[in-house]
Amino acid sequence: MKVGALSAAWSAQPLEEVLAFFAEAGLDTIELGTGNYPGNAHCDPFELKGSKSKRDDFTGLVADHGLEISALSCHGNPLHPDKKVAEESHEVWRATCDLAAAIGVTCVNGFSGLPGGGPKDRVPNWVVAPWPDDHLAALEYQWDLAIDYWKRENAYADKRGINFCFEMHPNFLVYNPETLIKLREACGERMCANFDPSHLWWQGMDPASAVRWLQSKGAVIQHVHAKDVCVYDWNARVNGVLDTKHYGDEVNRSWIFRSLGYGHDDLEWKDLISTLRMCGYDGALSIEHEDSLMTANEGFLKAVAFLKDCAIMEAAGEMTWA
Repeated sequence: MKVGALSAAWSAQPLEEVLAFFAEAGLDTIELGTGNYPGNAHCDPFELKGSKSKRDDFTGLVADHGLEISALSCHGNPLHPDKKVAEESHEVWRATCDLAAAIGVTCVNGFSGLPGGGPKDRVPNWVVAPWPDDHLAALEYQWDLAIDYWKRENAYADKRGINFCFEMHPNFLVYNPETLIKLREACGERMCANFDPSHLWWQGMDPASAVRWLQSKGAVIQHVHAKDVCVYDWNARVNGVLDTKHYGDEVNRSWIFRSLGYGHDDLEWKDLISTLRMCGYDGALSIEHEDSLMTANEGFLKAVAFLKDCAIMEAAGEMTWA
């Protein structure tokens, strides 16, 4: 396996500085945002896909720092009931897919999107229970839209040799392994997973079990995020984990994203990465920094140190470090 990171947390810095920082930290890969929620500070797909010379300069700069691109990320909501928002997300995804094909990257990461609960809705609607009955009707409406859209996009991706790797996340239609496989079986085998264990831990799932189940359905996991979460039992026991409080209200939240090792110990991470290895995954472990208690640099460097110091290399098989 190779270890890398998503560059979005350093969007204020030039790409060359970020590449040098990642290389100095001993990483092998970089994951780059191309628009929508991650932004496109380091990789504008509309600019790059139309110019071979710019693409060559871009990929050459990455290679000059001894790094590979593990994935391009365009997390948005192409199913948003606001047609303008949906179209913007769609256009970024299509441009990212074209760029990925042009530079030899096979993984594009993103969300499934989430429609409204009906044709007249103005905002997305995440259904979490089948009753009252109008919620189940809303869910059926949403799945009809999603399957129609992602069938077309599976064909678009397939022609270009690209896998769209869904990040399973609440507030989107695909939020757990079952919903991911439902979409994949309905739409095609280019519908894969960017496996982020933090979202599963927070919902009460066991990521290692999820890995086994997903891989039993085929070569589903094509990219992995190395991100942790801490569930604070004293809050979760009272109010559960469906928490809408602001991310900055850490002391009162049921959970917050943490740097590696600050939510789950090395034994759990060893087990997860060993399971990925046993199930055939040999790609990148891409660190994603979203820890609100640490700066980007601090959280990132602690995550790198955690992966080295907790002997995950022995647990997962051979990893390479620059």
